[in-house]
Amino acid sequence: MPVTASRLLLRQSRFLIRRPVVRSASTTSEAAAKSKDAAAKASEGLSKVAATAGPAIANAMQGIGGALRKVGGRTGKLVAFVDSLVPPTLYYSKVGFEVAKIVVRGQKMTPPSVAEFQTYFQPLLNALRQPTALLSRTASFSQNLLSNVRNLDRRQLAFVGVTTAEVIGFFSVGEMLGRMKIVGYRGEPAHGH
Repeated sequence: MPVTASRLLLRQSRFLIRRPVVRSASTTSEAAAKSKDAAAKASEGLSKVAATAGPAIANAMQGIGGALRKVGGRTGKLVAFVDSLVPPTLYYSKVGFEVAKIVVRGQKMTPPSVAEFQTYFQPLLNALRQPTALLSRTASFSQNLLSNVRNLDRRQLAFVGVTTAEVIGFFSVGEMLGRMKIVGYRGEPAHGH
């Protein structure tokens, strides 16, 4: 079995870590300097191993993916479908994360504290622990929601109406851009007589 560079580096770093420190008429500061040097070399060796291990793992995963792509039938189609979804999913998740970072910085938002999380999610956790209480809370929640909607003033109703119109407008514009067509959907022609 051929010895790879990552294995050599791993062996070297293990040797440097396990090697006993020999003190021969040296001061404590010299011993500390040697110890720091050995630790730095070991750390450097481990970082090199980690750097070479990443591509090795990626190559192994590509090999597994290649083997799965050779499978035929329904399984092969499923693997090909999932494989085709991975790049766009990664891309859009990165884009979404970057947009979220921009929004967080722009709005000067801060993450909630642990206490805020606990106070917010504690009723939910309690309800999940007691299923019968969940049904009664759902009924009371729907009644409270209905009474809150009935008690909205004109300003709040206008705000809800404008927000709803904005959401519908953005959705419609997105549909138009996605279809590259302003009116109608592409599809099968209507059945003629």
